[in-house]
Parts: sequence; C-alpha cells; structure tokens
Amino acid sequence: MAKDWTKIYEKYKGLWVALLEDEITVVGSGKRPEEALKQAKGQGFTDPVVMRVPNTLAAYVGCSQA
Repeated sequence: MAKDWTKIYEKYKGLWVALLEDEITVVGSGKRPEEALKQAKGQGFTDPVVMRVPNTLAAYVGCSQA
C-alpha cells in the first residue's frame, strides 16, 4: 500500500527523518541522519527507519535496457 508522505514532505523537506515501522510517524529529524537517529534513540526508539526527505518532488520513471 502506498504511503502518503505529504505532511512529512511539507514539514521536513531537505532533512533526514527517523520514522517508526509504520513509515509515517516521525520520531526524529535533522540535517544529518545521525541527528535524526539520535533524537529517535533519545525517545526510546532503537530501530527506526531513516530516510532523507527530498527538497523538491519530481516524477521519476525508470526503465531497463535488457
């Protein structure tokens, strides 16, 4: 199922975020992944998903040349 990251993008664009397993709940953020992870661990979350929120949204269609 697709995740709606619209609110995450609006608030955290250009930053790294630490997310819970649901991939929607933000438990840490920062300019570097270590900062987001440190915030999450400070709240007791030991294994968050860490990702960078892009500065801009752009469509990407990939293809394979086999």
